[in-house]
Amino acid sequence: MTTYRLTVNDAQVEVDVPGMRRLLDVLREDLALTGTKEGCGEGECGACTVLIDGAPVDSCLVPICQVGGASVRTVEGLAAPAEGSVASPADGADAPADGADAPVALDPLQAAFLMTGGAQCGICTPGMLMAARAYIDAGGPPDDAAIREAIAGNLCRCTGYTKIVEAIAIVAGSSA
Repeated sequence: MTTYRLTVNDAQVEVDVPGMRRLLDVLREDLALTGTKEGCGEGECGACTVLIDGAPVDSCLVPICQVGGASVRTVEGLAAPAEGSVASPADGADAPADGADAPVALDPLQAAFLMTGGAQCGICTPGMLMAARAYIDAGGPPDDAAIREAIAGNLCRCTGYTKIVEAIAIVAGSSA
């Protein structure tokens, strides 16, 4: 076992795991970040897409030894704490240290996916959101063909991609 230090969703973390353990497993099992989904386990579907130093990567293909010192962003890292929110449950009990019950403000992409109906069963949604976030952060335009190319590594079995592309275009157009 080796200790690896990395930044996950803007928080410094340390994990003591074998170097060839998949990043996907570290995120889900060791760090309890279950938003990242395993679809195929072979890098074909994109359900496990996360951003490593801003680039979309299939986390099922990445051993933890390759991301020591890197910045990893998962779908949980998209939403931000709501402005003025109090991180305690309504009953007045102490909130969990991780802020799990704290109100959040959705990322514009998450809101657009909800507005357009871009999320169906939810398996591909985290990966789609992360690929779309990388596209928008890189200044991608609200162009259907460019958006479809940016999400080409992410498979969705429920939609015809139209509503997903529409959601991404809305945000890309407002970011321009």
